[in-house]
Amino acid sequence: MSSSTNAYEMAQAQFDKVADQLGLDQQVRDYLRYPMREFHVRIPVRMDDGTIRVFQGYRVQHNDVRGPNKGGLRFAANETADTVRALAMWMTWKTAVADIPLGGGKGGIVVDPSTLSDGEKERLVRGFVKAIWKNIGPRQDVPAPDVGTTPQMMGWMMDEYSSIVGTYTPGVITGKPLGGGGSEGRTEATGFGVVFTIREAMKHLGIDPSTTTASIQGFGNVGQYVAIGFQKFLGGKILCVSCWDRNDKKSYTFTNEAGVDPHFLKSITDQYGTIDKDKARGAGYLIEEGDAWLSKDVDVLIPAALEGQITGETVKKISQKVRILAEAANGPTTPDADAVLSERGTFVIPDFLCNAGGVTVSYMEGVQNDQNFYWSKEEVQERLDQKMTSAFNSVLQMALSKGVYTRDAAYMVAIDKVVRAMKLRGWISA
Repeated sequence: MSSSTNAYEMAQAQFDKVADQLGLDQQVRDYLRYPMREFHVRIPVRMDDGTIRVFQGYRVQHNDVRGPNKGGLRFAANETADTVRALAMWMTWKTAVADIPLGGGKGGIVVDPSTLSDGEKERLVRGFVKAIWKNIGPRQDVPAPDVGTTPQMMGWMMDEYSSIVGTYTPGVITGKPLGGGGSEGRTEATGFGVVFTIREAMKHLGIDPSTTTASIQGFGNVGQYVAIGFQKFLGGKILCVSCWDRNDKKSYTFTNEAGVDPHFLKSITDQYGTIDKDKARGAGYLIEEGDAWLSKDVDVLIPAALEGQITGETVKKISQKVRILAEAANGPTTPDADAVLSERGTFVIPDFLCNAGGVTVSYMEGVQNDQNFYWSKEEVQERLDQKMTSAFNSVLQMALSKGVYTRDAAYMVAIDKVVRAMKLRGWISA
């Protein structure tokens, strides 16, 4: 996140723009511009050295008119209440545009996960559940993994909740490990969902996917499976990927003109998304400091890291060759950068459409938990493809019919569904 970018103010500005275009009543704006409820908790944890350290945690529930709140739990040293509020708001639009019966929520704990042992992580997530268990649940609010958290941590959280309520409750958390109530295909879901939307954008633009190149920012779970899926489903070439090196505290871009090997890079990447530079260099990769990923001459640019990466300043570095910007990250593009991209005619696949694959398969995981019957990976990926394709086409048709920017079209689709549900439930006058 750029130091000058407040994610929540950005999310509200995006909403305000479309609210004006739609002529939304003030009563509707008052509901949707702010979270319905939020929880700020202090979590004491006994560290491995015997000391007690107190962590700040958040859970924000933006809107649950269409179903239980849904959204990840992040571990990040720079986490703030405003970041969590923005992400919860975007989750409301994400579940609506994907047409799954859930609302929007998000959680965060202020901590650098790489500074914690596994035991400390377990005690921290169990402590978080103890602090908020009355306010989460399969029919209230369902957390999931996000930046800095893992399926194993979700397994611990589910176990803690089940212990407290005295009933095995796998549906309280999604993104759990296989064998512990998790779903096949969940690990790949966000990245593969991004690729399915890119495929549909290429169909619309008349681009042959097999001739295309792409650049990816971020090589955590999402970036890894975007890279794998881009090759597997589209036959395109990933020219470079970037990562944040947690040891050097710098960004690096790894380029291979012949196309990166995502499986090889994944094998030399740690759990925090840091690629081993020595091993990459030994395999012939060119390594550059900074945001070189942004200025590469590629067809598709894929920010898959954090918020506020493409700003009014950095957007100037993007090559004129770029046809598609696929927002695998949440909120990577600021409104002033949007104005430049719109003027250029760059086809933007907005974040809460582009990266909705994760929450879509999380929803499927909850359905499987309720049924106590689990699907094959092929079934999950086929359903995911259908949902992502349908969501993409609903946004594209809105953009074409209204003559609006794709982000505004995605908001229009999502807000319409949320407002309709509010009217049906009597929250606002019809």
